[in-house]
Amino acid sequence: MAWQALAAHARAPQPHLRERFAADPQRFQHLSVAWNDWLLDYSKQRVARDTMPLLYALWKAADVSTWIARMRDGDKINHTEGRAALHIALRHGKGTFMHGGRDVMPGVRAVLDKMERFVESIHGCHWRGATGEPIGDIVNIGIGGSDLGPRMATQALAAHRHPGVRVHYVANLDGADLATVLADLQPRTTLFVIASTTFTTQETMQNAQSARDWLVAELGAAAVARHFVAVSTNLTEVARFGIDAENVFEFWDWVGGRFSLWSAIGLPLALAIGFRNFRELLAGAHAMDQHFFDSPPAENLPGLLALLEIWNVDFLGAETRALLPYSQSLALLPRYLQQLEMESNGKPVDRKGRPLQCAVAPVLWGEAGTNGQHAFYQLIHQGGRLLPCEFIAMREADFPLPGHHEKLLANCFAQSEALMRGKTIDEVRAEMQAAHIPESVIACLAPYKTFPGNQPSTTLLLPRLDPHNFGALVALYEHKVFVESCIWNINPFDQWGVEYGKQLANRLLPIMAGKASAADLDGSTAGLIAYCKE
Repeated sequence: MAWQALAAHARAPQPHLRERFAADPQRFQHLSVAWNDWLLDYSKQRVARDTMPLLYALWKAADVSTWIARMRDGDKINHTEGRAALHIALRHGKGTFMHGGRDVMPGVRAVLDKMERFVESIHGCHWRGATGEPIGDIVNIGIGGSDLGPRMATQALAAHRHPGVRVHYVANLDGADLATVLADLQPRTTLFVIASTTFTTQETMQNAQSARDWLVAELGAAAVARHFVAVSTNLTEVARFGIDAENVFEFWDWVGGRFSLWSAIGLPLALAIGFRNFRELLAGAHAMDQHFFDSPPAENLPGLLALLEIWNVDFLGAETRALLPYSQSLALLPRYLQQLEMESNGKPVDRKGRPLQCAVAPVLWGEAGTNGQHAFYQLIHQGGRLLPCEFIAMREADFPLPGHHEKLLANCFAQSEALMRGKTIDEVRAEMQAAHIPESVIACLAPYKTFPGNQPSTTLLLPRLDPHNFGALVALYEHKVFVESCIWNINPFDQWGVEYGKQLANRLLPIMAGKASAADLDGSTAGLIAYCKE
């Protein structure tokens, strides 16, 4: 069995990473993969050349290639909800994409064309508010996949933003989120995009109602039609809110929320960067799709990232992964991938409902470099935990201020080297002696200045952060999650744990309002409610 072979391999003596590099001068060449102008360097992972064939055997044992084919064929691989997972169709471009005996691409292209017309009408000042003024501010109101994806992408592609509009995002039910955004806006030049599949999501609809009240207070109820559009499937609720059916952008139940950036959920992003750039985003994601579908495991970037994570989590015992983009534009990427990865693969049972016998979905965390270096890198270097790291960097800066980018890349590469090499006490002593530090001080301080090293990391280098490469980057992680789910034999497309919390919140609302009894609640929950009501 492939799993048992890897477990036995992991129990064998494992050399320190610096010893691996010393023993194999060609290690980088053997353990790195190029795709287009990208480079994935995993030579600083705790793997040997004979580790990789064992991981590829795991891919084969899990029949990952068949699962990929099933996704491409539109099978209902989200079996607990009876749905396909066809986010790949959203960026398929030309040609056909069959689902349930029907080509979905005419519908996909129709929505994209409608989005394009709308974006051009805003940018060209043809769409105007109720007072006849052009729209200058867009506020997207959504939550989860209806917020994290376009919000993260809007920041990531800030260098490509359209100069005529500002795009804002509101998600949190806490009124502070909406209130602070509205404080700097004028109703007559503001347009709201309400993103909710059912148009009943509690957080989204509360924020939408408050935004509507804010607008109506100055412009009247008739102005809603010129200042609100919707991304939804519930035309009845949308109409009740006051939004014309012509201003609703459709998507489908085979688009999961955390995979929906490519759909009409991406409307605020398209408004932020222009539709030509949005189509480039789709093209980049499609290019990654083709790479994923056509490449064997040894050359498959999403597959390699998935296999390396499974090695770290299930065979070396890592419980977390640090995502460290050396790009301020990608500062929201760790938060976005927290949802994509932990909501997808944070599951307790396999596809047959049996309890899992292995660890899945490590806790994902991180921060943009170099900020993280002044926050938590101390723990990574000397905290005594196995903390695999993933560095992402661009060869070219998206905001090329003189003197910045070379220093940024130097820090990125230095951190991965330091995590790999560490520093022995002999090296510390030699360094301090060369600085003519007294022996008494060296004896005191040397233990504090040693670093164990041997901390595994991967570095992903992109040529630049443009819409095409960014689209490919997001698709890369979508496919990584899918490969992991295949090997762990779990469904990555449902999220029942999230639904349970929503059910309990709805149960508590009438109790909070004093309209129902708290008698059936546990003592802690009842006590918290009582304390707030006092």
